[in-house]
Amino acid sequence: MNPVQKLILRSYLSPGDTVMLTAAVRDLHRAFPGMYLTDVRTTAHSLWENNPYITPLNENDSNVRVIEMHYPLIHQSNTRPYHFIHGFTQYLEEQLGVKIPVTDFKGDIHLADSEKQWMSQVQELGFQGNFWIVMAGGKFDFTAKWWNPASFQKVVDYFAGRIQFVQCGERNHWHPPLQNVISLVGKTDIRQFVRLVYHSDGVLCPVTLAMHLAAAVETKSGKPKNRACVVVAGGREPAQWEAYPHHQYLSSNGALLCCDQGGCWKSRCQPVGDGDPKDDDLCVNPVTISTDLKIPKCMDMLRAEDVIRRIELYYEGGALKFSHN
Repeated sequence: MNPVQKLILRSYLSPGDTVMLTAAVRDLHRAFPGMYLTDVRTTAHSLWENNPYITPLNENDSNVRVIEMHYPLIHQSNTRPYHFIHGFTQYLEEQLGVKIPVTDFKGDIHLADSEKQWMSQVQELGFQGNFWIVMAGGKFDFTAKWWNPASFQKVVDYFAGRIQFVQCGERNHWHPPLQNVISLVGKTDIRQFVRLVYHSDGVLCPVTLAMHLAAAVETKSGKPKNRACVVVAGGREPAQWEAYPHHQYLSSNGALLCCDQGGCWKSRCQPVGDGDPKDDDLCVNPVTISTDLKIPKCMDMLRAEDVIRRIELYYEGGALKFSHN
């Protein structure tokens, strides 16, 4: 019998990447039950809370192998039929010399029973109904993912009285305030945000952590098996690399010459001035929204009406029901 192998998987990339790593750890253990002990070192350690596949390990233990995790598959994402969820898994296969079948098409986030019973932050503020999360901004290092704030506002206004939107985001990121929403911008850490996603009916966002959590976090009893999510994606990433089967993923791939072979992978539309090389490789089709905001044409081509229709599909099909405030 082979001895149990001890692994520490290390990746200090984004929290969204961490969600994808949870899937690789899950599938390693499903493929080889009892053969590995795994620990992790990541930027968002709270995403691993209650995870049954994690065992605390010491990096200095001579029997522990530390693997720096990457997903080189991304460099072939424009032309090959793979999703982000395959990235870490294929790399881990190469490192361990084994085959790891991808199972569930989502990350592996675990909530304790006590967490599910806690009142949501939205309820703490006095709102008792159903709600959607909206992420109307993003990080400054990826401004090419931003959509027009006025378009987000049109969506919110259209569903006034039927859908309560809760605006979220990190305090130090760019999140233009929306009207007629419950604002929790800067008021949730990652674990609190996971719990908020659990309580939500849906998520409206660009390609970001919220999209991955919308798929990875289980839904409440009595709700659809898969959470509603509308992603305003544009053409930066190839759709097959990012889209989840039960999401409404609005892509512009193929509609512009700059993303007619997958995604352009540009990070910014205007310089940020932080010394990052991303400032020297900007979107080639920027659209000026205001004196201090440019967004990619592939995002500007997506209208509020497009997003509204995708949200309505969940209600027209009967997966969700409108609230009547």
